[in-house]
Amino acid sequence: MLESCKTAQERWGGVHEIIDRWLEQRRQMIESLVFLRERGEFTPTDTPKILTLCEMLVDYVSTGHFTIYEQLAIEAKEFHDDGAIVLLGELLPEIDNTTEVVIEFNDKYDTKEHCNTQLEALPFSLQALTVVLAERFQYEDKLIRELHEAHSEKSA
Repeated sequence: MLESCKTAQERWGGVHEIIDRWLEQRRQMIESLVFLRERGEFTPTDTPKILTLCEMLVDYVSTGHFTIYEQLAIEAKEFHDDGAIVLLGELLPEIDNTTEVVIEFNDKYDTKEHCNTQLEALPFSLQALTVVLAERFQYEDKLIRELHEAHSEKSA
């Protein structure tokens, strides 16, 4: 998953500063997730790292919904790209489904008390989160590739 993030960043790096920053957020979030998944067994001393992952997840998802997708929709409208608008309509509900899983994870582990009572379930939760994020990244990468790259080429 981390390698595909680097590939996406290389592919779309420099295209747009906002997307670059967002892809960097993604990379850091994946690193945090991978670090925690490799831990295996968890103790209360791991709580700060879990809380940090929760913050990263919420920040990443929020940036996507309130900045990136909005920007891509604006571009699609400015370029009168009906196909891109249709694609947004198809992919955003799929992305929304993954957002629900991210928020559920956050709600389950977003405080020290929540973490400490859920430590045994954390490996399973991290595995499920990883699967959902991989799916989300595919949708997001398709949006960037199909909308932003196409519009960048037209404006060049």
